[in-house]
Amino acid sequence: MSADIHQPVLLEEVIAMLRVVSGSVYMDGTFGLGGHTREILKRSAPSGKVIAFEWDEKAIVHGLKNIEDFPGRLTMVRRNFAEIDLGLHEAGFTKVAGILIDIGCSSLQLDKGERGFSFQQDEYLDMRMDQRREITAADIIATAKKEELADIFYYYGEEIQSRRIAQVIFEQRKKEAIRTSGQLADLVAKAIPRKYHPAKIHVATKVFQALRIAVNEELANLSMILEKGAEHLVAGGRFCVIAFHSLEDRIVKRKFAANKHLEVITKRPIVPAAREIKANPRSRSARMRVAERLA
Repeated sequence: MSADIHQPVLLEEVIAMLRVVSGSVYMDGTFGLGGHTREILKRSAPSGKVIAFEWDEKAIVHGLKNIEDFPGRLTMVRRNFAEIDLGLHEAGFTKVAGILIDIGCSSLQLDKGERGFSFQQDEYLDMRMDQRREITAADIIATAKKEELADIFYYYGEEIQSRRIAQVIFEQRKKEAIRTSGQLADLVAKAIPRKYHPAKIHVATKVFQALRIAVNEELANLSMILEKGAEHLVAGGRFCVIAFHSLEDRIVKRKFAANKHLEVITKRPIVPAAREIKANPRSRSARMRVAERLA
């Protein structure tokens, strides 16, 4: 297994909730670096299969190295999970025994992405998970109206200082282009009074989350898979969604409850155990909801 593999969150819980068995076909809607896919293939041996969706080409290249010892059992689809209809058709399937969606950045994107997903390094503000998309985060920062920026930060990042941040960005871009993650992080820190800086996360965390969601249209894609997914599940098939932010989690909860073809299995979301959070601090905000396709 490649050293590039990250630590997939809630791994045992995912396998248990999907009820992985040999001979069944599963969809991993967010392949990333292949951690969940690898374990599903391992537990569904010798004949289980996975159809993996991933639109980040760099993630596919790295992730496939982790699946080399499961030849012939993985079908890779370079699409966003919202395109489930087309993707499954291309893979030669119409229904699967389980669907997994893990909504969040992979360690590759955060640590080695070179696309401005993180403020840990000063990188170009790209934030496109799929490089075929046209609009970057830098484009949004450069062209969006002040009110639009404030709305993005407030609605997608739940940042209560959104208008103050938008004002500082609006004034700064008159002087120079804001092109890098370092520039943006510094501006956010400048915009928010020190007494309002959070203790446990970087002050720019919510702004970066909001921009990433806007660039990749993540909430629209999430809503689409939540509406379409049940159609592609066999009776009794499980639909597992891991979210990392309350905004996404609320959408999952509402969509699951409103779908007449699904029965909600998790009244409360499943969260990582203390030992997992200790081993992988990035898992601390993960929460998984599960629904089952009715007969």
